[in-house]
Amino acid sequence: MLAAATAFCAASLAAPLAVLAAPITVQDDAQHAVTLPQPAHRIVSLAPHATELLFTAGAGVYVVGVSDYSDYPPAAAKLPSVGSSSALDIERIVSLKPDLIVAWSSGNSASQLARLRALGVPVFESEPRQLEAIASSLQRLGQLAGIPDQGAAAAQDFSARLAQLTATYQQRPPVRVFYQIWQKPLMTLNNKHMVSSVIRLCGGENVFGQLPQLAPTVSTEAVLSANPEVIFSADGGNNVDGGWRRFPKLAAVAGNNLFTLTPNWMSRPGPRILDGAAELCQQLDLARSHRSQP
Repeated sequence: MLAAATAFCAASLAAPLAVLAAPITVQDDAQHAVTLPQPAHRIVSLAPHATELLFTAGAGVYVVGVSDYSDYPPAAAKLPSVGSSSALDIERIVSLKPDLIVAWSSGNSASQLARLRALGVPVFESEPRQLEAIASSLQRLGQLAGIPDQGAAAAQDFSARLAQLTATYQQRPPVRVFYQIWQKPLMTLNNKHMVSSVIRLCGGENVFGQLPQLAPTVSTEAVLSANPEVIFSADGGNNVDGGWRRFPKLAAVAGNNLFTLTPNWMSRPGPRILDGAAELCQQLDLARSHRSQP
């Protein structure tokens, strides 16, 4: 009997770590606890920014499906599409047999996410609103994919670059900014959006930051009254010059401070937003240099 008991204990100690491992639990950006019995190795992304986060965290090899417009990195564009962010192909998603879905809280249909949860698929909702939340997202997604070291390394790299940009630009003289995301109707973003975090990082001030809506519609008259020193167009396809140069007394026009940003860098709350931040900071510095010119 003693020999049998000893053999049983020895066998138990030699059991594979995967069997003894505890479930993985993280909190998503919607404050839901997401628990997996084992690392996710079949992941479906329902938004372009989520796709970028997964690949940067080292989990790209486990992504089996993505939403439309998930075009970065190039490998993501070769993966099966599961529809647009707002109109998902549920049958297509289920056919991919995911063990984790990374969703977009404000971009995906709440009813479709509820349906996926009802089917028993764990859903991690991604909605980073502050720059620091991107680093946290990389770390949490790495944990869910069973690659915590890679996720932590990616988070550390992001945080280090963010700290460098902050140290370089945050104390620069303030610049009043109008950030245009759409021309007809004329739309902008308030201070709750991550873009405003970037503007503040660069020493800028969002002239419509205090509006209650996340993406408010504003009038031309309101912009003229606010008289921003810089106007950014967030979409490379929009020619920001065409709409504002007819107002030569507008500070942004008089100072020759009408700038167009690289598409997708700022519009996606993912790792490349720091590329957008570097670009925006440099253009605000250019606007500051214009102050001393005749």
